[in-house]
Amino acid sequence: MIEGLKVLAVIPARGGSKGVPLKNLREVGGSSIVELAARVSNSVSLIDKTIVSSDHEGIINAAISGGAEAPFIRPLNLSGDRVSDLEVLTHALLEVEKNDTMEYDLVVMLQPTSPLRTSQQVIDVIELLVKNNFDAVWTISETDIKFHPLKQLQIQGKNLTYFDEKGSDIIARQQLSKVYHRNGIAYAISRDCLVNQKSIKGNNTGFLICEGAAISIDTEDDLTKVNSLF
Repeated sequence: MIEGLKVLAVIPARGGSKGVPLKNLREVGGSSIVELAARVSNSVSLIDKTIVSSDHEGIINAAISGGAEAPFIRPLNLSGDRVSDLEVLTHALLEVEKNDTMEYDLVVMLQPTSPLRTSQQVIDVIELLVKNNFDAVWTISETDIKFHPLKQLQIQGKNLTYFDEKGSDIIARQQLSKVYHRNGIAYAISRDCLVNQKSIKGNNTGFLICEGAAISIDTEDDLTKVNSLF
């Protein structure tokens, strides 16, 4: 709890990952990444309850080992690879509120695929949201300038084109402003943003820029890199 506001942490972890099968059960530093997410969440005193949203028994058990609760099994219609974070988080929030017969004011999403997160980063996004009355706060990382959107290309048929035609005007890197990408470490979102605005971003969103490594696991190579840093 922070300033009288109840905080629910949700760890979304379905079983149907395609790039790395059962990715959420893969280990970093000897523990599954879903268990690591649960441990970090439980180390944050501002969080009142940590739950896992999953359709897979093994993932649920691993999250419970890390200290998370599993008040429901995620329904199949919310377990596909085209299901949005908004749908998953809203379902989790409303299910927990029904079980607990109370409302939570803030939801924190902790994706297991970013296991390099620290408890302080989670604390910081919650405090930023509350102190600034944001709808949401996302953790972000600066994008390497070589991957700037105006340097990106796409293929249309047999032709190579700019992703954005403004890219044709770029001569030197000094012309490019900094850009950032979400790193999946933590999202803090108000209940109003989720339920009423029906968004995980909302109209008034803050940010926490994370320095250093912030690898989101999508491939076997990512897992190797994370293990070398853990």
